[in-house]
Amino acid sequence: MSLPAQASQALAEFGAAKGWEARARLLMQWGERLEPLQEAEKTDAQRVHGCESQVWLVAEPRDGRWHFRASSDARLLRGLLALLLVRSNGLAQAELAKLDLPGWFQALGLGRQLSPSRSNGLNAVLKRMAELAG
Repeated sequence: MSLPAQASQALAEFGAAKGWEARARLLMQWGERLEPLQEAEKTDAQRVHGCESQVWLVAEPRDGRWHFRASSDARLLRGLLALLLVRSNGLAQAELAKLDLPGWFQALGLGRQLSPSRSNGLNAVLKRMAELAG
């Protein structure tokens, strides 16, 4: 499966970043690129449960493919969400179900920095995406 252009760009940028501090800065910059959610979209129905931080996820089907928007109250998590969205936006339901999240973050050089609670939170987001796309 070929990568979307923004996902390829993320791989190139994170691949060029030397060390955790550079990756953390990049992560925050990617988080700033998230399309903001309206306050009215930050409802309990849009909230992803299973995350320590507050995370909201909005899904929109377009031509059999899924497009997601997300937000969080945590800066680093916003960056991780942005990276998850560039990898998953535009996928069909079957492709979403096969997405290798640990492999994606490993390829970005972020696998070791994902604490168990962050990994669990991102997996909760991916699970919620699959539920919404179901």
